[in-house]
Amino acid sequence: MANKSVKLGIYGGTFDPIHNGHLRVVVELLSQKIVDSIVLIPAGQPRLRSAEPVADGKTRLEMCKLAIQDLPAGIKEHVAVSDIEINRDGPTFAIDTVNELNKSGAELFWIIGSDAYANIDKWHRADELKDLVNFIVIDRPGSTEEESALDIGALDISATKVRQDQELHGVSPSVRKFILERKLYASK
Repeated sequence: MANKSVKLGIYGGTFDPIHNGHLRVVVELLSQKIVDSIVLIPAGQPRLRSAEPVADGKTRLEMCKLAIQDLPAGIKEHVAVSDIEINRDGPTFAIDTVNELNKSGAELFWIIGSDAYANIDKWHRADELKDLVNFIVIDRPGSTEEESALDIGALDISATKVRQDQELHGVSPSVRKFILERKLYASK
């Protein structure tokens, strides 16, 4: 039997790497009880990016798992990481992921930054996706894309900035250690 009273947040992204800005979104949405749980879904082969992710899918998946461990008690228990897109062959489409997660019976909420939401109509089968999920559009610092975006005090950080930062400011301690041990990004 479907349980539409459970609100599941779907937080997809390249997560190359996952950073404190992503974690802030997770903490705020769960703390404010906007969703009951969140699943982080690292993209396999994102179609709308100009360049491939720097780290491979399994590495990005592992960083997401480590980042969850650095979340506060009472929050991390409500966050999971899925390899659904990493394991999919070919380009990954949100609609395929949503169709798979729809089997859970939960009410689905797609978590997305206002900058990415500005391009939602370019997504594969966007109209169908809009019928299947509710969107939680997060206001990104400096973005003027979406007036109705949720202001959670998002951090002004990006994965690009993190990759260029020799000190790896902006990532959780476990992710920082992992990046340094693996000599990823700017830590080379």
